[in-house]
Amino acid sequence: MDTTPKKLVVMGDSSVYGWGDHEGGGWCERLRRKWMNTPNAPVIYPLGVRGDGLEKVAKRWKKEWQSRGELRRQTPDAVLLSIGLNDTARIGRPDGRPQLTAEAYQFGLKQMLREMKKETHVMVMGLTPVDEAVMPFANCLWYSNNAGSIYEAQIEEACIELDLPFLSLHKEILTETLWTRWIEPDGIHLNADGHQWIYKRIASWSSLLKWAEMEPLENLTPLFI
Repeated sequence: MDTTPKKLVVMGDSSVYGWGDHEGGGWCERLRRKWMNTPNAPVIYPLGVRGDGLEKVAKRWKKEWQSRGELRRQTPDAVLLSIGLNDTARIGRPDGRPQLTAEAYQFGLKQMLREMKKETHVMVMGLTPVDEAVMPFANCLWYSNNAGSIYEAQIEEACIELDLPFLSLHKEILTETLWTRWIEPDGIHLNADGHQWIYKRIASWSSLLKWAEMEPLENLTPLFI
């Protein structure tokens, strides 16, 4: 019987990296630590890079797999993708050109997902909201929740078309009464509370748990190590 654990590569931007969570290292790190202490759970490789958008991830995803230790001779058993928020930003002013138009984003995303799907099991996450009151970010980038909603809809549409599991985040977070308290002062990164919310949601996501061959994780508590 093969007892080798499954490998999950998580790719994306600063959300995957865990920026803003000074307590638990981010939702991905929280999940990695949880699974590391769970018998027979998959091994997680967090590959988040701050500032990355779709085009950068599209350029690096396969090379990342080919240079990751035990993955060098095989592809991961699955990839979890969290990308798109940086693509929504408008440059210079609120009505400036976006980093990547919604149409171009969806076209490029579908193309990348098709290629990934040929290699391994693929799951996709939605986007997180922003605090528009403190824009612009870095004195030049304007993020908005209207754009976040539009781009997340593009992600969902691509996943439906390609029959891939999708975890919606944007509209769900906006229904939470205190969601604005989950955003860092910079307006775009989640703090520890925001990352904890996503951690709890993804740790109980049926699509992820079914792939991992794990029972639902119940009675989750904050993981601060």
